[in-house]
Amino acid sequence: MKLQVLIDRNTYIDQYLLGEPALSFYIEDAGKKILFDVGYSDAFIQNAKTLGIHLNEISAIVISHGHNDHTLGLQYLKDQYDLSNVEIITHPDAFNEKICDQEPIGAPYDLHTLSTICKLTATKTPLQVSENLLFLGEIPESVESRTAIGQQKESSGFVDDYVLDDSALVYKSPKGLFIITGCSHSGICNIIEYAKQICQDDRIHGIIGGFHLFQVDSKLKNTIQYFLDNQITELYPCHCSSFEVRAEIHKHIPIHEVATGMILKI
Repeated sequence: MKLQVLIDRNTYIDQYLLGEPALSFYIEDAGKKILFDVGYSDAFIQNAKTLGIHLNEISAIVISHGHNDHTLGLQYLKDQYDLSNVEIITHPDAFNEKICDQEPIGAPYDLHTLSTICKLTATKTPLQVSENLLFLGEIPESVESRTAIGQQKESSGFVDDYVLDDSALVYKSPKGLFIITGCSHSGICNIIEYAKQICQDDRIHGIIGGFHLFQVDSKLKNTIQYFLDNQITELYPCHCSSFEVRAEIHKHIPIHEVATGMILKI
């Protein structure tokens, strides 16, 4: 697997790529070209062009969850590329209307509109995306509890949103599982536990993506201990992982820097 960061809030010096507080990864596995999330604007498209990545060749887009910093880029992608033969894989709730403090924080389309743009696969159950990549679907609580973030619209009206649509990809490698997250609203430890269960492999080779951890507190302490207990040594926290959190993790497990343009080969 080859993964290249198309958008992150961090950028490398002397590499003139765009950054924004969002996330998008370009992934190649066994001849298949995949986007994982699409950022907040068209910045990931501009970066792809600069990096020589041809987005007209992608066959699938995996959306980790429905927040706008992972989905708004779809409208710019649609304007520049024909997505009619591209499969978009996501949880059924990802394109529900979402708000926080009365402000919209959701995707640019609903599921019906999206289904007219692309080949839509909305699933709560795990789904094979490529030869070695698996979409986890809905993540159950096992190690940690979910926290509501804003509200989402259901048939009865707006209800607290526990972001059940938050999912992840798992790459099955000879060294174990490599997990690719968007924001980990489901709980990074819950994601890992479910990946181990679904893939029937307790070896976690590494993780890249947002951990949704911002404070040095008991939750972070428990998360670090979980990483240590599971002997996870390849950590690439980015996006919604604060500097304080990354610094604290680094005291126990050396972490890797992530920035727009970074290439990871597994």
